[in-house]
Amino acid sequence: MAANLKGPAIFLAQFAGDAPPFNSFDSICKWAASLGYKGVQIPTWDARLFDLAKAAESQTYCDEIAGVAKSHGLAITELSTHLQGQLVAVNPAFDEAFDAFAPPETHGRPRERQHWAVEQVMRAAKASQRLGLKASVTFSGALAWPFLYPWPQRPPGLIETAFEELAKRWRPILNAYDEAGVDVCYEIHPGEDVFDGATFDRFLDALKGHKRCCINYDPSHFLLQQLDYLDFIDIYHDRIKAFHVKDAEFNPTGRQGVYSGYASWVERAGRFRSLGDGQVNFSAIFSKLAQYDYDSWAVLEWECCLKAPEDGAREGAEFIKRHMIRVTEKAFDDFAGAAVDKKQIKRALGLR
Repeated sequence: MAANLKGPAIFLAQFAGDAPPFNSFDSICKWAASLGYKGVQIPTWDARLFDLAKAAESQTYCDEIAGVAKSHGLAITELSTHLQGQLVAVNPAFDEAFDAFAPPETHGRPRERQHWAVEQVMRAAKASQRLGLKASVTFSGALAWPFLYPWPQRPPGLIETAFEELAKRWRPILNAYDEAGVDVCYEIHPGEDVFDGATFDRFLDALKGHKRCCINYDPSHFLLQQLDYLDFIDIYHDRIKAFHVKDAEFNPTGRQGVYSGYASWVERAGRFRSLGDGQVNFSAIFSKLAQYDYDSWAVLEWECCLKAPEDGAREGAEFIKRHMIRVTEKAFDDFAGAAVDKKQIKRALGLR
């Protein structure tokens, strides 16, 4: 039977807050359902919505969380460990900036921070298993990112060593997810060492093709890099196990291009937009995913430098609904077909 994509769903990270309805899992689920969403992706670092430590240890708690979502007609799509995954590998240049993602007691202590991050991502494997989920979304972290542009000249072996170390750190985590029956879906994202297809290939090679090393497909990051996001699906469709539906636009000028001259988000040539306000060809993307039998969720990730988040969320649900394709179970020209006649086939081919 043909596979069908599920949705619409929404990533809750950009909407969680201290005021209702965004300050508890029950109220934010009620809000999401009122907009027409069918699933929610949970940021595991936000204690207002989710207790990761408890979820890793308690089936009762996981059943309660799933029950809250179900009471509003929602499913939990995936757990997100983007912030913790970022801290699995941090170049010293970003130590202070990324300390904000970790508990205060780890600040200024990179090894303790990394240990905490790995523990967090490991807990998400157990929690995902208890929730009956098949995939989790995250970041790879970055050791080599400051050396993205080859000037000054990179020392020979620097990039290879960085990816060997990245794989070394992630291998035991991926093994734990394998035991839990859960795919680890890396968001291919600038700022991570895994930021395009070529770097994903490096990472996968260093992991010797680990079957749980998968992709959270987000075309917005590819458009801003001027990468062919449709060809990416053709190449990596067997590794795409999660999907962030996020729009973007790229408008280069005589003053700035991909790097955007240190401009703020509003002034950049490349910037994220609410669904339908950017340049991503989502009709082609949903068609490609249908072609390759993608059967997981389409999850709105809202990030826009112009539009209010509540408006983006409301419009996003309808946008995803319009683009979802229910895959046909029969060929369009079946009506013209006939029963198999082996003699007729041989005559048509000139065979005796």
